[in-house]
Parts: sequence; C-alpha cells; structure tokens
Amino acid sequence: MSVMKLLSAGLIVAAAAAAASTSSQVTFDKDVLPIMQQKCQNCHRTGEVAPMSFLTYESTRPWAKAVKTAVASRKMPPWFADPRYGHFKNDMSLTQSQIDTIVKWVDAGAPEGKAKDAPPPVKWPEGWTIKPDVVVSMPPYQVPAKGVLEWTYITIPSGFTKDTWITSIEIRPGDPSVVHHVVFYIKPHTPDTVYNRPIWYDTPRDDKGVALKDAPRGTKRQLVDADGNIVTMTNTELTGGGTLEALYVPGIPPMDFRIHNAAKLVPAGADLVVQMHYTPNGKAVTDVTKFGFTVAKEEPQRKVVTFVQQPAEIGDREKFHIPPGDGNWASPPLDLTFLEDVEMTWFMPHMHLRGKDMTYTLTYPTGESQIILNVPHYNFEWQLGYDLEKPLMVPKGSKFHADAHYDNSSNNPFNPDPTQDVYGGEQTFEEMMVPWFNVIVPRDVDPKKIVKGKISRGGA
Repeated sequence: MSVMKLLSAGLIVAAAAAAASTSSQVTFDKDVLPIMQQKCQNCHRTGEVAPMSFLTYESTRPWAKAVKTAVASRKMPPWFADPRYGHFKNDMSLTQSQIDTIVKWVDAGAPEGKAKDAPPPVKWPEGWTIKPDVVVSMPPYQVPAKGVLEWTYITIPSGFTKDTWITSIEIRPGDPSVVHHVVFYIKPHTPDTVYNRPIWYDTPRDDKGVALKDAPRGTKRQLVDADGNIVTMTNTELTGGGTLEALYVPGIPPMDFRIHNAAKLVPAGADLVVQMHYTPNGKAVTDVTKFGFTVAKEEPQRKVVTFVQQPAEIGDREKFHIPPGDGNWASPPLDLTFLEDVEMTWFMPHMHLRGKDMTYTLTYPTGESQIILNVPHYNFEWQLGYDLEKPLMVPKGSKFHADAHYDNSSNNPFNPDPTQDVYGGEQTFEEMMVPWFNVIVPRDVDPKKIVKGKISRGGA
C-alpha cells in the first residue's frame, strides 16, 4: 500500500474516532439538562426555594462542582424515605446512572454541547406550582428582627360564597426566611368573627425562651392580641372544631388531590383560621402569605381528610423529656385505630431540630404488620411530604403505629444546645412528634369518626 493510501486510511480512522468521541461525550444540552428538568428545576428556578437557577447552561455552569458534590453525596435532591418501604410518585432522588452522568459531565469540564440536542424548556407556572383558580391573601404582618414569637392565629374570609370543593392547595409565604410554618383550618362563619386580628397563646417563658413548667395548659386558655386585649376560648372555639386542612413548611410541595379524584370542602361563607409561626432572622420584614386553590368542576364522591395528631404524652414533662446529650431518645409512640375503611395517600413526619428518625407501621385485622414509611435520617431543613404512587387500602380495624427518635447530643449539627433539657412545645428549640397523613373516604363520612386513639392536638 502506498504512503498516500496509508495516510488516507489513518485520517479516516482518526476522524471516525473523533466523531465517536464527540458523540459519546457527556454534555449539558444532551445529557444533564433533561435530569435538571425532571429532578431539579422545580426548586432551582427564579422565585422558588433554591438560591440558584438551573434552567439554562449559563445559570448552571458556575455551580458545576457544587452540583457534583451534592449529587454524589446524595445530599441533593433532598429525599429521605427508605426505598425498601413504599413507592412514592414525588420521589426526586437520582438514580445511580443520573448521578454518574452529572459526575462525568463535571469531570469533563462541564461542556455545554449543542443547542439542537437540548429538550424544549419546561413551561413552569409563574409564581405558583399549581395554577390556582382562586387566590386568598393574608393581611401584611410585621415580623420583628428578634424575639420568640408564639404561634399567631389570624382569621380571614375564604371568599367562597357557595359550597366549593377544592382539589389542590398551595401556600406561598411572602418571605420564606421568617416563615417556619403555615397551616389553616376551615371554620364556619359566626357573627362575632373578628377578621385580620392576630392573636396568640400568651406562654410564660424563661430567659432562654423555654416554656415554664407551670405555663397554662388545658382546654380553655388565654390568648392576647397586639393591643393586649385578652380572649379566653377553647381550641375548638378558635378553630371551629374543624380539621387542619393544609400546611407549608420548607421543602413541602402543594397538596394535590386531583390524582385521586378527591377534594376538600369549603362550605359557603366559611372562614380560614390561619396559624402562622414566624421565626425572626435578625432583620425586620413584612410578610404577606397567600393561598392558592384549584376548584373541582363537579362534586366529587370522595373527600380527603388530613390527620395531624401527637402522642398524648407530648405535654407531660415526665414522659416527654429528652435529656441533655442523649443521642437516641425514643419518643412515646402514636397509636391509632381506624374505625372506617380508608385509603392512605400521603405521609409527612414532623419533628424539630433534634428529630432523628420516624417510622410508620400498619397492623391489619389479620395480624399482619407492614412498615409503610421509614425516614431514617430526618432533616428539619427539608420537611418533605411523601405521596404514594397508589393509595394504600386500609381496612376498618387496622392499627396505625408511629415511633420516633431524637438526637440531643453534640453529634447533631442542628442541635442548638446539647446541654439543654428538651420538652414538647411549639418553638423550634422545643420538640414535636407529629406523623401527618392524609386519607380518602366517601364524601359522607364524618372526619371525627375515622380514627380513635390517645392523642394530643397536633401542630407543626
């Protein structure tokens, strides 16, 4: 073979090898952007909870090394459910293949690729995750720079003038940096209702903010407003005796009942009793929280009921007392018995800064037991809700059991003071044990007759 033919053959082989190398190279447009759209952009875009946007190559490239570290360690996307128990439709965790793709992309210098290889941009809703049919706004609330703020209750009109079935709920705080949580109750309107008046339980606390042992408890307690006016009422009088309907905590997505063909009822003229928990961040701010609702086009045959109970021992300082330095303190469990056939659809374990793990277990009338959720590494900064892919059928007579552990040691990076005795309470430096869950039942079932158990009023 002539020299020219050899050179020609060599060039052809080299060109083919170069083409193969180019086609196999991991790029942002071809390989990484689809992962970002599927698992990251829901939070990583302007106006959402994440501090940076991953919508484009230009906005993502500066964070490439940080992205590699976060996904390789499985710190991001946040997901804490043990994969051995339950299948969840909102599982945002990455597969090993997706992690490997991102790592290869960064190690190759984070190349952009070609625009023709990129999928079309996702059309994310502007300002909302759902597209609300109705938006209800809170009055502006002035959050001071410092201090301990008790849970504040504000009653506002719902704006619904006729019986309305709502199919999804999204709560958006005006300033997430000071909003620890938001929940609301639906309360039938009464003539003595006072709108837009913040009131709270006046809880005596020591110089560290811890509620005093003789702080008032019981069914009838005093509330105060900003002018010092005293209101004495039971919790039932305050909330109308209704169930807690929805919540916002950092990391939780909207509650969406549409996939289960179910809804929640807002009676005509009802009010919303909103519980706001503000945590000052060193800067005085004004918060305006909003509620978005989608509305059913026709009346559903099934309704959603939210349960938010704690063990009755939560208020007993002898039985719920986390000693200083204890790295694995076991809480009294929550035990409930179902009095109706239900479909369980959604779970959300809630604890505070010492929370370590929580497990939900069902025992059926046959005696068979099943773990339905295990969160072995609870993270207060990301209080996720877990949506089952398929509703879990739970027959009447089944027993629900939830247990939890707490880390009050110096090994807990979130622990504000491992030398402090910790009791049940409403502030983040106190503790809770709330195994939230949703069930679906026929429309005419009384929510107060679905479960029984030794419980305390829940919270967030």
